[in-house]
Amino acid sequence: MTGEEGLPRPGAPSGWTTRRWLRVGVAVSLVVLTLLGVTGAWVLARTTAISRDLVDVKSPALTTSIHLESALLNQETGIRGYGLTGNAQFLVPYQQGLTDQEAFSARLAELLHDDPGGLRDVQAVADTAQAWQERIARPIAAATPVAAPALAAERAAEGKAAFDAVRAALAEQQRELQADRAHARDDLTATMRLRNWIFGVVALVILGLAGLVFEGLRRGITTPLARLGADVRKVSAGDFEHPVTPAGPADLRQLGAEIDSMRERLVREAAFIEESRMRLDEQAADLKRSNAELEQFAYVASHDLQEPLRKVSSFTQLLQRRYGGQLDARADQYIEYAVDGANRMQVLINDLLDFSRVGRVHHTHESIDLDSVMERTLSALSVGIEEAGAVITHDELPTLVADPTQMGMLWQNLIGNAVKFRRPDERPQIHVSAEREGELWRFAVTDNGIGIAPEYAEKVFVIFQRLHTKDAYHGSGIGLAMCKKIVEFHGGTIAIDPAHTDGTRITFTLATAPPETADHHAAPAGPALDGGERKP
Repeated sequence: MTGEEGLPRPGAPSGWTTRRWLRVGVAVSLVVLTLLGVTGAWVLARTTAISRDLVDVKSPALTTSIHLESALLNQETGIRGYGLTGNAQFLVPYQQGLTDQEAFSARLAELLHDDPGGLRDVQAVADTAQAWQERIARPIAAATPVAAPALAAERAAEGKAAFDAVRAALAEQQRELQADRAHARDDLTATMRLRNWIFGVVALVILGLAGLVFEGLRRGITTPLARLGADVRKVSAGDFEHPVTPAGPADLRQLGAEIDSMRERLVREAAFIEESRMRLDEQAADLKRSNAELEQFAYVASHDLQEPLRKVSSFTQLLQRRYGGQLDARADQYIEYAVDGANRMQVLINDLLDFSRVGRVHHTHESIDLDSVMERTLSALSVGIEEAGAVITHDELPTLVADPTQMGMLWQNLIGNAVKFRRPDERPQIHVSAEREGELWRFAVTDNGIGIAPEYAEKVFVIFQRLHTKDAYHGSGIGLAMCKKIVEFHGGTIAIDPAHTDGTRITFTLATAPPETADHHAAPAGPALDGGERKP
């Protein structure tokens, strides 16, 4: 054992990877199967060769020898009949026998061209037949019908001895051919028996290899993987303290070790997350307490603070109406400053309360038709629109799930700003467009007003940020900040389009349905505020 982790050295079989085990197993199996295949192919070739020799040579040769014997017997019968009777009709089988003898002899020579012993037997039959024919058959066949019987009787004993030699040569030839055929049959039987044994061994070897492969896969791969899977399932079920035990080939052991290392990291991270969750719970409690204090502050600002502010504003206005013109010009100016400051303070407080209500008081989501909301907004702004002579057009607006009050505030601020920040010498032209972008709707409010410089594109959405003095354009600088809060509360974004230079184009997106976390922005239990009055 070597190495810091106690793993076997790389050259040891126990240190082999799954790929190496598979390569070695496949190589050994291929070598064994190749050897068995070569042996089987040789046996099949041997069986085929013996069968072909038996069917195409040995059996036909024996049959041809028998036919040759019949041809010679026909010759002998014809000569004997002609010699006894002198009848020329007996020469017909003799002549046919000569023709058949020539054909069968040639056939035997062709079949036995690779067998020297067989060729010698063929030649011996041909020699004995030729000797009988020259001494007996041809002279008798050439004699006249009158002289033939006398010649046959004279050479009867010699003819019998000569043809007996032919019979003996034929018998020897057929005996050799029968022996060769029997030997070939025995050889074929033995070869087929060997073939069957070899194929049986091949089948057993294949079954043995299959068993070895199955057992090797079970021990080396499936069992370690099953054990690793069982450990991983226990860990994934939440038992992070359960160790993952590496097993099997080197790569599977390395995988198990890495998974166990990951488990240990998860244990550490889980502990860190639990600690972080506890801190977040503490911060959430602090935030809840802070929100409660802010609720209380908002209540004070809307009720307790506005009450004395209304008194200051009322009495300052009374002072202005009663003593206006009775004091010097500087006193009148001071009184005007006081009245204006009190009124502006009251407007700022009301706008700030409206800003704080977004997502906290008005958070009732329902299906609303933005065309209807737009019509109500234009009706509410009708006086300012008529005074400015503004022309307002819009595309067909969709139906969304949103808070109707907030949608009204959104359109009122955007349309109101487009009308307010117009050019003195040009009639306001305002268009609202809408187009679908996947799961969102993109809206654009385009006007031909004074525009917004690119460097102020982000600043205008910050609360109380104004680009002009209150003398030039009235307002508290909270409108676009409120629009941004409303759009983000409904899962969208809002921005100034820098590509539009002839006026201002404000683009924003809204989801067809509010995000799931929208309802979580509702105000916690406490005093709800609306214009200084409490509501249940």
